[in-house]
This record gives sequence, structure tokens and C-alpha cells, in this order.
Amino acid sequence: MKGLLSCLAALVLLVAVPAEAAADTALTPAERAREIATALTKDPLYIDPAYASALPEKLRADVRTKAKAVGYPIYTIILPLTPSDEFQGEESTVLSLVMDALRKPGLYVVVDGGDRFPWYEARDVPQVSEDKLQAARERALDDEGYDAGPTEVLARMYELLAAPGIPSTTPRATSPRSTSDPSDSDSGGHGWVVALSIVGGLVVLVLLGLVIGLRRRAPQQEKAFRIPPHVAATVAAERRRRLERDTTAELTTLGTKLAALPTTDGPGLAHQQAALDDHAAAGKVLDSSTSLVDLVGAMVLLDKARREYDVAVTGRADAVPDLCAFNPLHGRSAGKPTQVEADGTTLTLPLCAACRRALKRGTAPSSLPGDNGPYWYDDTLWARTFYGTTGDDLAESVSRGELHR
Repeated sequence: MKGLLSCLAALVLLVAVPAEAAADTALTPAERAREIATALTKDPLYIDPAYASALPEKLRADVRTKAKAVGYPIYTIILPLTPSDEFQGEESTVLSLVMDALRKPGLYVVVDGGDRFPWYEARDVPQVSEDKLQAARERALDDEGYDAGPTEVLARMYELLAAPGIPSTTPRATSPRSTSDPSDSDSGGHGWVVALSIVGGLVVLVLLGLVIGLRRRAPQQEKAFRIPPHVAATVAAERRRRLERDTTAELTTLGTKLAALPTTDGPGLAHQQAALDDHAAAGKVLDSSTSLVDLVGAMVLLDKARREYDVAVTGRADAVPDLCAFNPLHGRSAGKPTQVEADGTTLTLPLCAACRRALKRGTAPSSLPGDNGPYWYDDTLWARTFYGTTGDDLAESVSRGELHR
């Protein structure tokens, strides 16, 4: 019950915040991750302001104390997550970006404040195994009950991690097994009737208990905390507005630099022309953009134009990783390009660390959303080329009118 009250208190608090205030705080994923990482350097328990009044200091102190007793650094993050937020509602994205921003060894744990299910990622922590982490989480969830708040589950999880060995599953109550008395054998059929009556009564009681339990659980589970739709929509609109503003400003800045470049000969001329083509294509896409997916396409073209400009100016073709093919807003790809198989076709795509880990775990990566799910489900130039990481030159395709065919 206490966890449910915490969730309801957080909901009341967030609804009271005007949509304009939520929009003013919209940040890029990397900026938001750096903000959380900075806070974690001061306090290893980060709680989003939306839950500040819903989680009293007593509960926070319990989490800090139990985490400190584990013996290695633990960074705990409690925040609301929705598909329209900076992290697109993905716990794995929060973990990946915060770990990259903080760059410290430890166990990183994130919980959607309206849920109680902890997600975690260990970085350079040889003292703990995946088996123990998983067992501790499952045991904590069982011990605290379905209506517990996130801090209660986290405190129990850390308590189990501090204990030696791997936690066992929660003991289940079992009915005592009665010993037969030889003297009962002479009661004949009457004894069997009594036994069957007892068994039948127990079955009825068990079924009634299950029905009552399910009816009591269902309403409470339906009250899981979620950001109100109008707030989420406002934040998403503000995020798109900021991306459009920043891309437009970059288009103007780079256009001025390109116009000031003197005409060169040799390889420098080829890179200069490529920068001009990418810049022109970015402007065309920006002018006709109808969605966030198009805005990201303009951003990708500008990124290509900047790289070509740098080569034209410096004469050095430094190896700069492509942006993540699943979601360019994730930033640069990490490591070697990843082979992805689908319907008998193998694609080699540049992916960020979070998307690579998701594929390794067999889970769906945090894709840029389109009209019908991940953006690559739509019939667009961006989907056909994974934002220029496969297929023909992106700028040429835009100039040929293949943006929306």
C-alpha cells in the first residue's frame, strides 16, 4: 500500500506542473545524461524532481545505507520514463548514456518511478556476477510484494547483494503432510469419505483465495504511474522545436563557412563539392520536413557536410564514426559496424553502444520512432538507407526526389 501511495503522490505532483514548465526543461539525451551524472557525483542516489515529495528522506536513507554496505559503488537513478522523453522511455538508454557520461566503475541501477522493476548494468565490477544480480532482483521483488514502491525494492535488493552467496528464491508456504495412523484402516469407507470431504473443502478455499487475490491485485496494478499524455505531447513538441532550431542555426553557420572557402584543386575540391551537396540537401529536407524523422535526416546530412568541410580545409580525412543507424540522436556509433540479419538479408550497420548491447541481449534497440513503429518500417529514404549508412549517396538521393516516393 505504501508504494501505491507514493506513486499517486508523484502523479498529483506532476499533473500540477504546467506543460510549459515541462517543455522548458527539455534536453538532448546526452545533456540529460550529463545532468544526471553530475548529480550522481554528489549523491549516488538520483531522484527526479517529479518524485521529490513522494519519496521521503527516510526511504532514501535506507537505500543509501543498504547500497553503501554492498562494498562497491552503486549509482541509483529513479525517474519517470515515457516514449516521448529524452531517453524514449528506455531504461537501457538511460544506463548507457549515464555510464558514458559518468565514466566510473560501479553498478548502475535505474527504476521508472511509477514501477518497481530495477534495470541494471555493471561496469568494471568483478566482485559480483550476473547470477547474483538477477537472483537478488527477483528475490527483492518477491519479498517486497506487488504494491511496494521502488525504494523498498531497491533497499531489499542491495541488502541481498551485501549478503554472502547467491540469494535463494522466496520460500513458499506448504501444507504440512499428515502421517497416516494404522488404526484408521478399520474405519473403512467412512475414512475415505471424510478425507475426500476435507480435500474438497481445501480446494474450494484455495480457489476462493485465488479469485479474491486476483480481484484485489488488478485495480492496484492498473494504477501504475505514467506521465499524463498532454505533458508528454508538450515535451515531444518542444524537443522537435529545439532540434529544428539547432539544425537551422547550424545550416546557416556552415553555409557561411562554405561560401568563404576558396576554390581548390585536387582531392580538396572533391570534398568541398561533397560538403556543398550535403549542405544543399540538408536545406531541402529541412524546408520540406513533415516529421521528427525528416528533421533527423537534415541533421544527418549536415553532419556529413561538416565532415567533408573539415577534410576540405585541413586536407586530413580523419576517421569519424557515423551516427547510430537505429537512432542518430543516440550520437556516434561505437566499435566496429554490427551485422544485423533480417529475413535472410544481412546488413552491416554502425550502432551506438546501447543498441549493440540490446541486440546482444536479444532485445529490440531503442529506435527512432516513425509512423508505424520504428522509423525503418516506413517507406522513406531514411528507412531504405538507414540514414545513409547503406545504399547510394544520401545527398544524391535527395536531389533525385527520393525523399518521399
